Parts: sequence; structure tokens; C-alpha cells
Amino acid sequence: MTTSSELIEISERRSAHNYHPLPVVIHEAHGAWVTDVEGKRYLDFLSGYSSLNFGHGNPKIIEAAQEQLKNLTLTSRAFYHDQFAQFCAGLGDLTGKDMILPMNTGAEAVETAIKVARKWGYQVKGVAPEQATIIVMEDNFHGRTTTIISFSTDPDAHDEFGPYTPGFKVVKYGSAEAIREAIDANTVAVLVEPIQGEAGVLVPPDGYLTQVRELCTENNVLMIADEIQSGLGRTGKTFAVEHEGVVPDIYVLGKALGGGVVPVSAIAADQDVLGVIQPGQHGSTFGGNPLACAVGNAVIEILNTGEFQARATQLGEIMHAKLRELIGHGVVTVRGRGLWAGVDIDPSLATGREVSKRLMERGVLAKDTHGSTIRLAPPIVISEEDMLWALGQLAEVIATIR
Repeated sequence: MTTSSELIEISERRSAHNYHPLPVVIHEAHGAWVTDVEGKRYLDFLSGYSSLNFGHGNPKIIEAAQEQLKNLTLTSRAFYHDQFAQFCAGLGDLTGKDMILPMNTGAEAVETAIKVARKWGYQVKGVAPEQATIIVMEDNFHGRTTTIISFSTDPDAHDEFGPYTPGFKVVKYGSAEAIREAIDANTVAVLVEPIQGEAGVLVPPDGYLTQVRELCTENNVLMIADEIQSGLGRTGKTFAVEHEGVVPDIYVLGKALGGGVVPVSAIAADQDVLGVIQPGQHGSTFGGNPLACAVGNAVIEILNTGEFQARATQLGEIMHAKLRELIGHGVVTVRGRGLWAGVDIDPSLATGREVSKRLMERGVLAKDTHGSTIRLAPPIVISEEDMLWALGQLAEVIATIR
């Protein structure tokens, strides 16, 4: 068997260094646990940034994928296939929207929402050609395509990749007043993460999303909710905007929609918004393919039971209570909602990466972001016992560095 160190050496030598992985090489996984090539087991406390909300190898999702693999994997959208109608109707019902437009990755779904909002602005709102603007937030993360990084405030994502795509106004996250001041006659949309994941699981002030919804309605502007990380059960609701009873004009979905099996993304909106797209104006060879739709259909069935939303709420309350006990004892702040948390380590003690490496050595996989912050997002299938064990490992790591 090739060792972890050998595989890491080859990977570092033969691949671009666009990621900085922890030194673990995973070979197989089931539920909330993964195993490396040497046979050591680790508890996954990251879930592929919410792609694995339903666990590694979820039986219902794997069965759906295996059945579809026997029949049909790809037609392109040149033809209909027998999984497509159910996927569109099911995801439309889950979001409460008339229509969906399927893509593959989250970044593609965000790009799709941007295109649809601009088209809507010209055709429906009557914005002058080439003048449409979209309001976005500081510290956002919506992907790494050239248009998306044009409005990123993260130097790593943004710098030295210009020239940049115009048409965006960046305002302070969590400030409805900043949005109010930025809106003008050319504004076609406000693009917002209900919780900013990559920024460190930042939860906006109570009432913020409600105010954003009201401002968009008052000014005939589309509210676009990027629920790629926050949606599909992670926060204890199907969508994080539900915590404030808000319904956006466009949902942007991805990650968990593919069940950890294949990339599946989509936007969902009513006909008066998505109806502006006509044949030839947008698409993807693999978007809405039979395998993706079969997997997506299984995910939708799982979410329709409400079991995972309730479980994320229950386990999330326990997780956050345990994490709050660490505040003042090596932890500065804990943020989050449901089974999702950002934990700020005292920067005088250690970086987030150092803490993540020590957790890895103890059999827990988490990931740092922005210096001293670590993100915790275990699969929602995790047992309470396993979760408490992992949180105990975190407490011991912090105790050893104090």
C-alpha cells in the first residue's frame, strides 16, 4: 500500500497549490467517520463545507445513484430524461418556487443568479442597457470564478486576477442601512449569504434578513439568498432564511444538494423571474443530468421528512452549549446556528491551523479560516456521543496550548 507521506509528496509535486490540506489521506468513509490509507479513523467535523450534511455514503442517496448508474448518466439538455421533471418539481416544491434552473457547482449557480438578475433588470424593471448593478457584502464568499472574485474583499481570492467584472457595489454585512444607501434606480438585486460561512460562520444581527427583504420589496429589487452552505438542513431549518421567516426571490443552492456523491446546484425562483431566460441564453452540458437529478431527488425526499432539520437543531444546541463553556479559557468567541459553528481561538495561543492539526492528531478533522478561527460542521447523522467526544478533544487541545 502506498503511504500517506508518499501520496502527499506526489500531490504536492504534481498539483497546483491552490489548497493547503491537512496532512491526512482519506481512503474510505461511512456516516460521520473517515479512514486514512493506513487505517486510522477520524471523525469528520467539516462535512465538505456542508456538502456531506447527510453523511458519507448515505444509504438512500447511494442506492439512488447506483440505480441510476445502471440506466442512464447523461443526455445533455438536448433531450428530456425521466429524472428531470421530478427533480424540478420536487426542488420547486421544497423552495416554494415555480421553477428551477439546474447547474453543477455552487459558483455556477451564483453566476446563474447574477445573469438572471441582470436579465430581469433589463427586461422587467426597465434598467438602461449595461447599467445594472448588484449589491453584495463585505467578507462574502460565493465562489472563485472571475466575475465572483471581482466583488470579493478577500485579498487571496481577489488580488492579481484582474481586470475585474464591473456592476457590483460592496457594502457592510449585517447593515441594512448600508444597503438602503447603496440602492438606486439601477439596482437589480441584493446578493447575501444568510450566514457567512467562509468568513467564519458570521451570523448577522437579528432582523437583518427581514430588513433586507423589506428593502428589496420597497425598491423593486431581487433578494438573492446564497444558501449553498447554510441551506438544506445545516442550521436546523431547510433554509437559513427561515429563521426570520424570509422568502427570497432567488434561492442559490448547491453542496448538500448532491448528497456528497456528485456536484449538483440550482437556482430556484418564480416564473416572473426565471421566465426571462430563453433557449440558448444559459445552460450547461452536465447541468440537470440524469445521475445528478436522481441523487437530488433522494436528497429532496430526505429533507421532506424534516428529520435532519430537527436533528441539526437538537445537536446544535448541545454543541453550542459545550463550545460556550470554552469562552475565556482559550476561546474568544463562538458563533453559528444549528450544527454549524465558528470558533475564534485566542490568537496569542495558536492559529486555527495549528489547532486543526492537533485535532487531526487526536482523530478529529476540522479546518481553519482567517487566522485563528476554526469551522465546525459535522455531518448531521453524527451521534451525540461522537460529537461530545470530538468537542472533548477540542477542549483538551485548547487546554494543552494555554
